[in-house]
Amino acid sequence: METIRPKSALNHSNNKSRLARTFQKVINLRTATRIASSNGIGTSVLISQHKFPQEGSIPGQKTSSHADKHGGSKLKQKAVLEAVVAKVFASVTSIKAAYVELQMAQYPYNSDAIQAADQAVVEELRALSELKRKFLKKELDLSPQVTLMLAEIQEQQSLMRTYEITIKKLESDVEEKDSDIALLHKQLEDCTAVNKSLEKKLNSSGPLSMFDNIQFTTLNPSHFVQVLHCTLRSVRSFVKMMIKEMELAKWDLDSAAQTIEPGVVFAKQSHSCLVFESFVCKTMLGDFNCHDFGLTKDSASKKLDPEQYFNKFKNLKSAHPKSFLVQNPNSSFAKFTRTKYLNLVHAKMECSFFGNLNQRKLVASSGFPDTAFFTAFAEMARRFWLLHCLGFSIHDQVSVFQVKKNCKFSEVYMENVSEESLFSGEINDANVDTRVSFTVVPGFKIGKTVIQSQVYLPPETIPPVSR
Repeated sequence: METIRPKSALNHSNNKSRLARTFQKVINLRTATRIASSNGIGTSVLISQHKFPQEGSIPGQKTSSHADKHGGSKLKQKAVLEAVVAKVFASVTSIKAAYVELQMAQYPYNSDAIQAADQAVVEELRALSELKRKFLKKELDLSPQVTLMLAEIQEQQSLMRTYEITIKKLESDVEEKDSDIALLHKQLEDCTAVNKSLEKKLNSSGPLSMFDNIQFTTLNPSHFVQVLHCTLRSVRSFVKMMIKEMELAKWDLDSAAQTIEPGVVFAKQSHSCLVFESFVCKTMLGDFNCHDFGLTKDSASKKLDPEQYFNKFKNLKSAHPKSFLVQNPNSSFAKFTRTKYLNLVHAKMECSFFGNLNQRKLVASSGFPDTAFFTAFAEMARRFWLLHCLGFSIHDQVSVFQVKKNCKFSEVYMENVSEESLFSGEINDANVDTRVSFTVVPGFKIGKTVIQSQVYLPPETIPPVSR
């Protein structure tokens, strides 16, 4: 489909000038006198502004009637040709406008508009054919000044029709784009809802389907890393909920972060949440190196073999934590959940969040609160317990290591979680002394395999003083 573009203001100015010139021609032609020709076509002869003297009034002066007649004939022919050309151009413009109307009527389909546009094209072509026939046979019977004016009017009307069609097309395009934008907004909302649903499922107590086909004989450190990632997702979800409760209780988050990690400087204020994530991970992974997670004080307690730990992993992998706790209140997992909750959620924190210590009292008495806060904690505890079971299912010995504050950064054992706080390449620069502010997530060793700890580095590195 041909694209129609509105002309610029300059073109409109040119059109007005052309129309003015046309009217000027008509005015000039009307000042001419009409004489008869042999073929019946009227001719216009301009009257000179000067009064020529009659023959004999001035000695030696000859009459100019023959010259006037010859000049009038040339002027007549020129006026007729200009009128014919103007009529041809006007017809071409009308055909173009009708063709544009024909195109626009195709979509959406409009049979009446298509027939009208087709008829307009046929009529203009017929008029051009008739004009050609009369021109070749010298049977033109048109008035130049009237034809020029009508041609200009016809051309301007055709241009106006073209502009109107273009405007309608642009308005239709705008409506279509608005519809597309609205549809994309709806798709974005749907995608956001789906992502939230998937995130909720990932952080919920549903089964870890990715480990359904895992076999004891095929266990390797990569399986441990996958479970660790799932565990850290639940940690971040619980930390978000905990921070939300702090904000509702009007806590000063910066002061709370400084209480946990005194003197720490953040590259961004939002990084303070990493301190709470560090506190949760450190508490939940306490005594991870013990075969029973440090639940029993008897050092002589029997250690299970790796396959028994793997069976415990499979049994709890698909279980709902709250239902499992209610059905097995005396299990090792139930004891682990109670111990970690009492260690992580301080009495003053719980009282500030909920206005009482009812949840704490219920947990201490081997009960399990039916609240969103405790449900999120129980799911996080389940994943840490699964991580412990899977770690002890692997034949190689698994242990946790913690990076101390102000320890020198090592890319072998550490991963920086605050990339924006350092300039590119500074970590690899031997002349820069990069020190750890605090550990966000402890690292793990599985035999000879090292899973890097996640650490937070200060926003500025201090190069050593040259001597």
